[in-house]
Amino acid sequence: MKLKVKVIYFVVFTCLLLAPFATADVRHKINIPDILGYKTMKCDFHMHTVFSDGQVWPTVRVDEAWRHGLDAISITDHIEYQPHKQDVPTNHGRSYEIALRLAKERNILLIKGTEITRETPPGHFNALFVEDISLLDTEEFIDAVKAANNQGCFVFWNHPGWKPEVKGWFDIHTTLYENTWLDGIEVVNGNSYYPEAHEWALEKNLTMMGNSDIHQPIVGTEITPEIHRPMTLVFAKEKSIKAIREALIAGRTAVWFNNQLIGKPNYLHAIFKRAVQIDKPYLRRDDTIWFEVTNNSDIDILVQEIGEGGSGKLTLPANAITTVKTKVDSKAEKAELKYQITNFLIAPDKGLPVNVVVSLN
Repeated sequence: MKLKVKVIYFVVFTCLLLAPFATADVRHKINIPDILGYKTMKCDFHMHTVFSDGQVWPTVRVDEAWRHGLDAISITDHIEYQPHKQDVPTNHGRSYEIALRLAKERNILLIKGTEITRETPPGHFNALFVEDISLLDTEEFIDAVKAANNQGCFVFWNHPGWKPEVKGWFDIHTTLYENTWLDGIEVVNGNSYYPEAHEWALEKNLTMMGNSDIHQPIVGTEITPEIHRPMTLVFAKEKSIKAIREALIAGRTAVWFNNQLIGKPNYLHAIFKRAVQIDKPYLRRDDTIWFEVTNNSDIDILVQEIGEGGSGKLTLPANAITTVKTKVDSKAEKAELKYQITNFLIAPDKGLPVNVVVSLN
């Protein structure tokens, strides 16, 4: 009997000792390097709670973002669409107020935002860095956008291709653009990539955005190069709301989506240079060399060799070392290898060209 009691005490004591660890949260670290003297901030600027048409309390969005390794978020509940108002009264900005304390405790930058909701055209638009959301609650769409700009908001066009039957760039978008009332555009929303929006971003120098637009709870914590929430990578001078605003207005962003990076060539090239380490050849036989390439990012980098010889297509797996075998001039002291990174999109269906110089001494 005494032995049985001791065993019970031991089991209870062990359970009490391990209980904090059993309930501990785990935060995923996203390995995408800082570049060009800027910090690479992982951000999601489009999400919803029960204060509009979402299914979760505002603090849940903060916890999800923390677990997924984000640095900054914005809860952008609809102004005009409040399907839960019988249970959750309309109170613009209340979701921000509720989430703010936990965001500070989690070291997540919480940017006050909202969604201006109209039929397409014009569509839906998010306003970030808003001070008083109630001033955007207007009957006329243009008045709402003007009110956002009067507060110094960053305004971007949400999911421009979500209604294929009416998608396109309309006169109202030209009006917004010509009056500098439109700053950015979602080239990615949730599970969708919009090539037309990508082209408009390049043509009109709009800041490229990629966000989850999450409504339901996020179930599961698996994060892989292919399975992760879409996000806007913001290249900011520091981790602060002021620095993120400056970077967004300057257009210093890229989008991470389904193992693709989407952005301007200078930013994608800088990420490639920081993420990929190419060692000197460890073996040379006549016109063939072998060397190792280390990919220090969370992105599986897809490489297509350009020109004669070489290894054709290859994948540099995330956070791994790959052995590369390629042909070179048997008398050369260095080799210039030309590649295209097919999942670093600088335009729709156009990968990033890179040149790699390998010393053969």
